[in-house]
Amino acid sequence: MVTLSVLDQSPIRKGGTAAEAIANTIELARAAERFGYSRYWLAEHHNTSSFAGSAPEVLIGAVAGATSRIRVGSGGVMLPHYSPLKVAECFRLLETLYPGRIDLGLGRAPGGDMRTSRALQPGPQAYDVGVFPQQVELLTQFLEDAQGLAGEAGGFPADHPYVGLHATPRGPGMPDLWMLGSGGDGAVIAAQFGMAYCFAHFINQDAGTQPLELYRRSFRASRHLTSPRGSLAVSVTVADTEEEAKRISASRNLWVMQLLQNRAGAFPSTEEALAYPYTDQDRTMLRAIEQRGITGAPEQVRARLLAMGETYGVDDFVILTITYDQKDRLRSYQLLAEAMALNAVAAVASVRSSQ
Repeated sequence: MVTLSVLDQSPIRKGGTAAEAIANTIELARAAERFGYSRYWLAEHHNTSSFAGSAPEVLIGAVAGATSRIRVGSGGVMLPHYSPLKVAECFRLLETLYPGRIDLGLGRAPGGDMRTSRALQPGPQAYDVGVFPQQVELLTQFLEDAQGLAGEAGGFPADHPYVGLHATPRGPGMPDLWMLGSGGDGAVIAAQFGMAYCFAHFINQDAGTQPLELYRRSFRASRHLTSPRGSLAVSVTVADTEEEAKRISASRNLWVMQLLQNRAGAFPSTEEALAYPYTDQDRTMLRAIEQRGITGAPEQVRARLLAMGETYGVDDFVILTITYDQKDRLRSYQLLAEAMALNAVAAVASVRSSQ
């Protein structure tokens, strides 16, 4: 059974506000739950006029409070910016508030420019390539200790300098742990610590299947995951017709082009994108951008997603959809859910879990 989740970056449109973007996030989360999506992930970006989501741990609480069943998590927390203990405590509190519904997705990307990263990170060595695995290990140990898994089963060994320090509030629950990545480094770390791995196809489709294959080959079972669990994050735009889907995706495509040209701002309107005076060089770039995602009518998108699932060996997709108009974004997620029969899949899963 194919399962679908949502990745929401809380995009800000031209003429709109950050407050409107956050309100749209809450509205979309409620709709995604109705449509049958499994998870709702909030992204982290800093020092940008394009996205309002700078603190996923805060938005997770708002989204989980506005919904009742869908899992809610980070897509992801950029761990090099933060203390592992502080992240563990944030997610222990979220798990206590919304037991069994919280995901902790981790990433190593800065989520902004390097000047901003220096202002955010807890110490001068946070972006050293060798430090990130140590942060992941500490975070996992704090979470396991808080769950009562000290000693050989998890948490800190007796001779560890942090033994006796606890991520509070303590309790039996544990967020689902995910590593997010767009290349091989994240895949290796996810495998090393026995975490689930989500590959960001929408960022680096040129990597092909290599990151997920590397993850599966290198995977080591952990207390929380005994076999590899892979997912694919894909950019998708669905409309009633292919022509309409291509029309509304013009806004996102222009924004991506301007991002690659270091000129990104708020998301332009569809009309602005369609009327934009593209140069020949722009059009070459635009054709490449259009290949980075899936755009079309429901059955077209369904067929391409299923084909990708066969190629990448996954049956779980995290869907990123950005449109200028909120109604088009809601409609895109609804059409995809209907094409993939998500509510029927959820019903079958519910019956199986109760047996």
